[in-house]
Amino acid sequence: MSVGRPIRVGIVGANAARGWARDAHLPALGKLSGDFVLSAVSARTQVLAEAARDAYGAETAFGDSLELARSPSVDLVCVVVKVPEHHAIVLAALAAGKHIYCEWPLGRDLAEAQEMAAAVGPDSHVMIGLQGLSSPAVLAAADLVRSGAIGRPLAMRVFSPTAGWGTQAPPHYAYLQDKRNGATLETIAGGHTLAVMEALVGAFVEVDARNSILHSHIDVVGQGAVERTCADHMMVLGRHAGGCVSTLEVAGGVTGKPFRLELDGDAGWIRITGDFVGGFQGGVLTLETSVADAPSVAAITDLTGPPANLAESYARLAADIRTGQRTVPDFERAVRLSRLLETIDLASTSGHRTTGALT
Repeated sequence: MSVGRPIRVGIVGANAARGWARDAHLPALGKLSGDFVLSAVSARTQVLAEAARDAYGAETAFGDSLELARSPSVDLVCVVVKVPEHHAIVLAALAAGKHIYCEWPLGRDLAEAQEMAAAVGPDSHVMIGLQGLSSPAVLAAADLVRSGAIGRPLAMRVFSPTAGWGTQAPPHYAYLQDKRNGATLETIAGGHTLAVMEALVGAFVEVDARNSILHSHIDVVGQGAVERTCADHMMVLGRHAGGCVSTLEVAGGVTGKPFRLELDGDAGWIRITGDFVGGFQGGVLTLETSVADAPSVAAITDLTGPPANLAESYARLAADIRTGQRTVPDFERAVRLSRLLETIDLASTSGHRTTGALT
């Protein structure tokens, strides 16, 4: 890639009519036109890909995502498709020497995540889509903790609601009800939340958990009843490397209640709130603190909703690609989080507290 020219982006999973690429990725990239240019899009069919190309102004359309992943006209492959499809696309892109932004979860399970992480070459910059870690509020809170502004972190309480995994789902979300697909309340809503908790107070070293299926069958609109095999409610009690203790509730099918994270230290406190209905990571977060001289939270764009934290993420990735630094959450971070989630699932099914190096 030539120094100074925009990074050429290829989006796998673009759709002109709906989807996360349309609602979040493309507006975010559009605000960073000095860093990125949309070179290619792919979709399930050539017709859909061409419609997305025309809608978003891409140069090329691919009906085969693997062709996009290998295209010489693409520097950065953005993987924005269902989790079971990540593995093949990511491995193809890495084999072609591409940079990658992949939505979280990286793979259906720990083994897939480990295989993809092991395939990352020295010249590829990869980022896992834990966009909450790029939220200006989260970064500012982490700086306050790191600086000692609230003293020693003692206790954290988190309530993380999402409208997903309620009693009804549209057809394109039916696959989220099957645990085997790896895209569940535990991995998505839980994973995003656990990542932020660890960013503030360090890795979990002890967990006790109760993952529950409160609604064993749900209504898929236009299709009828479908069995749910993944948890739609999650409770975790934890202890972190620095000694802080934490409680987490992840609740599916909840609207009208905000995300809330409260952290008490022995010299002050921090509170982070958010109200995006699909999960806190999809919206702008608000930071409050007892620290009198805390710096103001500054975003790089005026975006709100789903594109906001993605723009922050893409800006960090662009800086890494330009400078050669490696500051963003990468696939090794995804592996550690996948391992933590498997540990939490084991603690829930066994009924036993788990201790040690969990990530």
